[in-house]
Amino acid sequence: MRNIANMFCIHGEFEDAAPYGQGHINDTYMSRWNQAGTTVRYLHQRINHAVFVRPDEVMENILRVTRHIAGKLAAAGTAGWIRRVLTVVPSRDGNPWVRDAEGGWWRTYLFIENAHSLDVASTPEEACFLGASIGNFQKQLADLKGERLHETIPRFHDMENRYRRFHEALRSDSANRAEDTRSRTESGAKCRAEKAAAEILFMEENEERGAILIRALRDGRIPERICHNDTKMNNILIDNADNRALCVADLDTVMPGTSLFDLGDLIRTAASRAEEDERDLTKVIFDPGFFRALLEGYLSEALDFLIPAETELLAEAGRNITQIMALRFLTDYLEGDHYYHTTRSGHNLDRCRNQIALIRSMDSQWEALLDTVRALCV
Repeated sequence: MRNIANMFCIHGEFEDAAPYGQGHINDTYMSRWNQAGTTVRYLHQRINHAVFVRPDEVMENILRVTRHIAGKLAAAGTAGWIRRVLTVVPSRDGNPWVRDAEGGWWRTYLFIENAHSLDVASTPEEACFLGASIGNFQKQLADLKGERLHETIPRFHDMENRYRRFHEALRSDSANRAEDTRSRTESGAKCRAEKAAAEILFMEENEERGAILIRALRDGRIPERICHNDTKMNNILIDNADNRALCVADLDTVMPGTSLFDLGDLIRTAASRAEEDERDLTKVIFDPGFFRALLEGYLSEALDFLIPAETELLAEAGRNITQIMALRFLTDYLEGDHYYHTTRSGHNLDRCRNQIALIRSMDSQWEALLDTVRALCV
């Protein structure tokens, strides 16, 4: 890490570095530097180029977005604006990345001090400001000029494409995990050790419902916008001093999409008390009070730019992104767990089951959720 960090424009004396965070995709490290007697920290990430096959385009997007937001904050005289947006540290040759001896791609950010993130919203007030932070992020980028951003992961939230991948994984069964309930041993026992039949059936039964958002976007019924596309709660940094949202992090997937993708992922993570790999499914309950608070916060920033076709799908957004995550976890499980980091056998299958349980909890309250949306959008 000393060698990697020294390739960036960082001044001072390198002290140490250690792994940081628990991200699924990229490897992250935090380094400390002595700068004239003051310890300053930086965040370094090795970009997973198996997932982001064009890291240069990822960084082009991030630079455009962060510079745009920083410019608006500075022009408005926002106090402490440097903590309200990620700052990319350039390499010594002026690029927003460096390459290591093995060909890996690295980037560096200023470390935002005195901030934290949440895995689970503990109060409706937290859900409200999380919603407002995503609405504000979308509003900050609504006037970004220039060429269309790169698609860093093409068809990322395209449910129809995700289902094609899922069906391919079922057919190939490369990891020998797709239980075939039609094929049994002579004793009548199921022929696969790992049991995913119920999850596979759920995904097959919900395939048509899952295509609602992507078809509305493709058909032009809802507009394309610049979106984060991965708005889990722990991607929002919160000020330790006043518990207010500072900025949105993890910008690898900032690219064209629909505003509903962002809202949907926040609903998925903020309106449930359980973490996404909780194995006790009785704890996976969709909370309508948190849903309402989250929507109130989001719409306080976003209602001015949303069109009616988008507001009509606000409830569907949460269900849709929960379904696509369940499908992605299940597909990765069937393919042998090579996309998401796992810490135990069956980890991705547990995640899939968790998300299915959350969908079922939503469905049991569906009419009440629609009533909430109608009440807030008048």
